[in-house]
Amino acid sequence: MATILADTDSAASPRDNSVPEAVVVRFAGDSGDGMQLTGGQFTLSTALSGNDLATFPDFPAEIRAPQGTLFGVSAFQINFGSTEITTAGDQPDVLIAMNPAALKVNAPALKAGGLIIADTGEFTKRNLEKAKYDVSPLEDGSLAKWDLLAFDISALTIEAVKPFGLGNKDALRCKNMWTLGLALWMFDRDRQPIIDGLNAKFKGDKKILADANIAALNAGHAYGETAELAGPLKQQHIEPVPSPAGLYRTVTGAESVSYGLVAGAQLAGLPMFFGGYPITPASAILHNLVKMKEFGVTTFQAEDEIAAICSAIGASYAGHLGVTSSSGPGIALKGEAMGLGIMTELPLVIVNSQRGGPSTGLPTKTEQSDLYQAVYGRNGDAPIPVVAARSPADCFEVAIEACRLAVKYMTPVMLLTDGYIANAAEPWQVPDPAAFAPFPVAFLEEKNGDDVVLPFKRDERGVRPWIKPGTPGLMHRIGGIEKAIDTGNIDYNPAVHQAQTDARKAKIDGIAKDIPDQEVCLGNASGKLVVVGWGSTFGPIHQAVRRARAKGLDVSHIHVRHIWPLPRNLGDLLKGFDNVLVPEMNTGQFKTVLRDQYLVDATPLTKTSGQPFTIAELEAAIGKYFDAIPDNEGGEVPADDTQLPSIEAVNTDGPNAVPAAE
Repeated sequence: MATILADTDSAASPRDNSVPEAVVVRFAGDSGDGMQLTGGQFTLSTALSGNDLATFPDFPAEIRAPQGTLFGVSAFQINFGSTEITTAGDQPDVLIAMNPAALKVNAPALKAGGLIIADTGEFTKRNLEKAKYDVSPLEDGSLAKWDLLAFDISALTIEAVKPFGLGNKDALRCKNMWTLGLALWMFDRDRQPIIDGLNAKFKGDKKILADANIAALNAGHAYGETAELAGPLKQQHIEPVPSPAGLYRTVTGAESVSYGLVAGAQLAGLPMFFGGYPITPASAILHNLVKMKEFGVTTFQAEDEIAAICSAIGASYAGHLGVTSSSGPGIALKGEAMGLGIMTELPLVIVNSQRGGPSTGLPTKTEQSDLYQAVYGRNGDAPIPVVAARSPADCFEVAIEACRLAVKYMTPVMLLTDGYIANAAEPWQVPDPAAFAPFPVAFLEEKNGDDVVLPFKRDERGVRPWIKPGTPGLMHRIGGIEKAIDTGNIDYNPAVHQAQTDARKAKIDGIAKDIPDQEVCLGNASGKLVVVGWGSTFGPIHQAVRRARAKGLDVSHIHVRHIWPLPRNLGDLLKGFDNVLVPEMNTGQFKTVLRDQYLVDATPLTKTSGQPFTIAELEAAIGKYFDAIPDNEGGEVPADDTQLPSIEAVNTDGPNAVPAAE
C-alpha cells in the first residue's frame, strides 16, 4: 500500500473566495440527533466524490444522556480535500450545531472566521438553560469572530415532511437528513447514493420513512440552492485527489482489522475462530466478523471476557487460528488466560482497541494507555510480541502481521489499536491478494524419528511443533503448569523452570530477526531532533514534522509498528539524534520502554484528555528545541525557551494551552 507523504490538514475559511485544498466540517448535536449517521453518510458521499478524507467520531459514553445537556453532545468531524489527508484536522472550518449544548461544547474549536450553522428552533429558553447560557449566543454578539448562519432547521424539516403525515416528534427525526442535504449542496456532493441507501434500508411498511427522509434531504439541498443569502453560505467544489488506479473503499479501523484477520487466516491456510465479549470500542470487530462465515470464520459471543479468550485458546489447540478482542478492562480480565496461551505456546491473536482508563474510564474516548499492559501486563515472565496500527487502513496489514507472528512462532500476539482508529474512517485502496506472501502452517503428523512424542521439542528458532489433537500416535500433554523440556510432562525442577523461562524469552526476542529494520518516515537518519511515535499519533506527528522541516528545522519522524520486540536497528537510529521526543496519549509509557532498552534520554509529550493530538500542539513542542524558527520567507520567529509542555499544557482548552503555530 502507498505511503502517505503529504497533507495540508488545514483549509481556508468559508469567507475566502479561493477554493481550499481541504475543508474540515464538524456535525454536532444531541446524542439522539443522528450526528454519527449524518457524518457517516457525508463521508460516503465524499469518498464517492474522489476526495481523500479522515474522520473523527466523538460521542458520549451514556447510552442516552439527558436531551440538550452538555455531556450528551455527539459530534462527527471530517477533514476532506483534493490532497492526501492524514488527520481529522485541528480546527473545523464549518460547525453545524443542532442545539445550544452542541454550540457551547464545539464552538471553541472552530477556527476564527469559520462558519457556524445553527438551528434556531432548538434555542429555546429551556435548552439554553441546559447548556448553561444566560442569554442566547445567537443574539449577544459572542459569536462575532465567526460567520453565523442561523435559521429554523426544525421548522423547515417539519414542513418538508408534512405530506407524509408524521407527528412532530417523528418529523424531527428527519432533521439530520435535512442538515445532510444542506451540507451536500455546500460541497457539491451527489445525493443519489444517500437516496439509494435510504430506499434499501426502509422497505415495505417502512417505505414512508424512506420517503420522509428523502424529502428532508432534498429540502435541505434545495434550501442551499435557492436561498438568497449574502456572505457566509457558498457552494464549494473540492477537486478529487490524484490517486493511483485501483479499487477503493472507505474503512474504519474495526473493519480493516476484521478484513486483515480473515486475510491472515487465509494466508496461513487455517479456519479462524473468534471468541469475543461486547465492549466499546472493540465490539465492531465481532459485528464485522459475523458477516464473514463464507471465509471459514466461526464467531462466538461468550458470557464474559475470560470465556472468550479461553474459547479462542481451545480453538487454537484444535488447529484453528484463535482470535479474541477487547479493550483495556477486558484485556485485564484476559490476563491469566494470556499466560496460559504463553505457557502452552499456542498461536493466538489478541486485539486491544484501547480507550481511556483505568477501570471503566472513558469508554468512548481514545487513549494509548495500555502499552505497559501489552508489554508487561501478565504474571510471571510472560513475553509476547506486540504490534500497533497507525491508521484505520494500516490495521489490515498489521492484522496480517499479527497472524503471521502468532502461527510462525506459536505464541499469543497483541495487536494495539485505539478508539480513534477503531471508529475513524479513511479511503483504502483494496490491495492485490497476490501481493501478500502466504505463511502456511505445517502440523506435526508423525514422531519425526523420535521414540516418544515430543510436543515441546524446539527447532532452531525455539518454536515447538503444533499438533492437532486426535492425530494418530501423537497423544500429548499440554497445560499451564511448568513442563519438562521436550516432553511437556509436569516438572517443578528449578533448573527446568530456569531453562524454559529462558527459552520462551529467547523465542520472542528472536522475532526481532524476522521483522523489518526501522525506517525514518520523514527526515534524516540523524540530526538535532527526532519525534518518535507509535499507533494513531502518526498523522499529527507526520504533519507537524513536515511543517517544521518546511521551516528549515532539523527534525525527523520515526513511527514504530513492532512495539515488542523492537526493531534491531532502532537503538542505533535513536542514538544518532541529539534529542528524542515521544508524543503519546498516556503518561509516557513508550518513552519508558525506549529509556529502558536503549538508555536514551527520551522526553515524553503526554496527553490523556480522551482527544487525539493536534498538529499545532506538536508543532509547538518541536519548536521549543530550536532557538529560532525560520519562517518560509527567510525571516526568524523567536522560539520560546521554556520547558516542554506539561501534561496540563497540552490540553488546548486549559489555561496553559500550547499556542497554535502560525
